[in-house]
Amino acid sequence: MPNSLNRPLRVFLCHSSNDKPLVRELYQKLHTETWIQPWLDEEELYPGQDWDIEIEKAVEQTDAVIVFLSKNSVSKEGYVQAELRYVLDIARTKPEETIFVIPVRLEECQVPRRLMIYQYVDYFPKEQRDRTFQRLLTSLKRRADSLGLKTETPAPEKESKRSGKSIEEKGSAKDGAETGISGSVVDSNIIVGDHNTIIVEKPQPEPNQALDWLNDYYAKYAKPIEEWRTDRIELGGMEFMRVPAGKFLMGSTKENKLAYDDERPQHTVDIPYDYWMARFPTTNEQYSAFVKAKGLKHPVGDWAKKKDHPVAKVTWKDAMAYCQWLNGLLKGKLTSGLILRLPTEAEWEKAARGSPLLLGEGRGEVNEWPWGNQFDKNKCNSSEGGKGITTPVGLYSPQGDSPYLCADMAGNVWEWTHSLFKPYPYKADDGREDEKASGARVLRGGSFNISRRLARCAFRGVVDIDLLDSDPGFRVGASPNLS
Repeated sequence: MPNSLNRPLRVFLCHSSNDKPLVRELYQKLHTETWIQPWLDEEELYPGQDWDIEIEKAVEQTDAVIVFLSKNSVSKEGYVQAELRYVLDIARTKPEETIFVIPVRLEECQVPRRLMIYQYVDYFPKEQRDRTFQRLLTSLKRRADSLGLKTETPAPEKESKRSGKSIEEKGSAKDGAETGISGSVVDSNIIVGDHNTIIVEKPQPEPNQALDWLNDYYAKYAKPIEEWRTDRIELGGMEFMRVPAGKFLMGSTKENKLAYDDERPQHTVDIPYDYWMARFPTTNEQYSAFVKAKGLKHPVGDWAKKKDHPVAKVTWKDAMAYCQWLNGLLKGKLTSGLILRLPTEAEWEKAARGSPLLLGEGRGEVNEWPWGNQFDKNKCNSSEGGKGITTPVGLYSPQGDSPYLCADMAGNVWEWTHSLFKPYPYKADDGREDEKASGARVLRGGSFNISRRLARCAFRGVVDIDLLDSDPGFRVGASPNLS
């Protein structure tokens, strides 16, 4: 076991997903304190890990927990409440007067009764945040002192070791700029900007600190390919997840008894470009802005009561028109060569099931459902769950997310793809991506009234572009122009 005096103070951030922007901001501030090791799910959890187990391990090993409170987090049942219950169980095992739980209010809200015994601080209004952060540091330093941990800034050479990997291991600045969509990186949010540029909004380091600063930068933003999958951008009010270029296995094997003939043969498809997939299908509220602008009627009659449900009853042509409308609104904000459009059948499937080939495993199998090969009715809205209706997007996230952290890719509503239905193997240049061609297009993902067999990642639904069979919806992709 390493000497505890030489390790940083471990701090767990307990929060609601809706509060992520402010939590991420404070995480970045804590991360600059070399004696603190903050734990944030989007930075520490990777595809394939058991969400509950990893969070419990993190809480058990942490030295202090910051609980972020908002109107949403204190009233909504879900992961934040489960985390909080576990945190308080651990807190009961600590000696009296131990600083372990630190409540932080992000807005005016009622402090839960279970937390009233702990002194809280307010991270609002905005002009008060610096003072609040300093008070947090004071509490965390007291906690570190009680554990015998050092809180002074380490020497540069030690700081370099703490960053984990060297520049040579992480790659060059040029490599970092070419691994994904280009833009500037601000507080871990990637913002679309000029082509092939990454601007780090951080003061230039002194010459003797440059090596350590670069190591920290690459540790955060130029991660190996398997870690890049947590990258995300926000565009047009939607969250997009990055899917890196490379090969993946498409379709199903002949041994797969769940598969249909048109899913065969399983074959390798190489997508030669990075692309971005909307984390959620397009919602009723998002679609309402489009129909209002175009003078159309919303396809879901009571959409205002279901603003966060996926839009349904959308034809392929209307879904394409929505993407074109978005491109007009966001003109100049997309990196050169990328447009918003419906994902191809191959892009959709790779985002849904992942790629062992990409990770060099080559084991000849990919996920049957976004989360793995064992069906679980608690991870998607299919007929097995008995809901009988659409559910809010993200209701089954993160437990039902794909390896690239896309949600609702099984069940809820069918999703249109860009592709014409043609036999496998998939070839992007054989006419199936011709937008002007006539014929049926491919739907993916299943829906709330469809069984698990049809909600598999490889299943191919087929519907004429003017029909509304199965009341389809869609999600948006950001990819190179195919025309």
